Amino acid sequence: QLRLVESGGGLVQPGGSLSLSCTATGFFLEKYEIGWFRQAPGQGRVGILCVDGRDERKFVADSVKARFAVSRDIAENTVYLHMNNLNPEDTGVYYCAADALGPTGECSDDYDYRGQGTQVTVSA
Repeated sequence: QLRLVESGGGLVQPGGSLSLSCTATGFFLEKYEIGWFRQAPGQGRVGILCVDGRDERKFVADSVKARFAVSRDIAENTVYLHMNNLNPEDTGVYYCAADALGPTGECSDDYDYRGQGTQVTVSA
């Protein structure tokens, strides 16, 4: 079965850091384009950071620029979203997505595979 599984979400205080994991099963993430999306409470899902197969940034939302980064561990078949200096506006469900050829846009929500999401809550 081909799927992505996120983990690492939770409750974090403002100013804190958190890293989310996204592990693929049934296929290898190496060279896949990766997208991270966030769905804030009451809002739609939006792309926040999307990279190509070499982890070069294709798109990064202004709200997370300089605070969020993506890395990839080929041996673990896992990609990570590293989040620093979190604030309450970062609260939401975070999804990873993967596509061998990339989405139709820089960071459009039409990747071939998407995980089930993991909740991140930033609150004192």
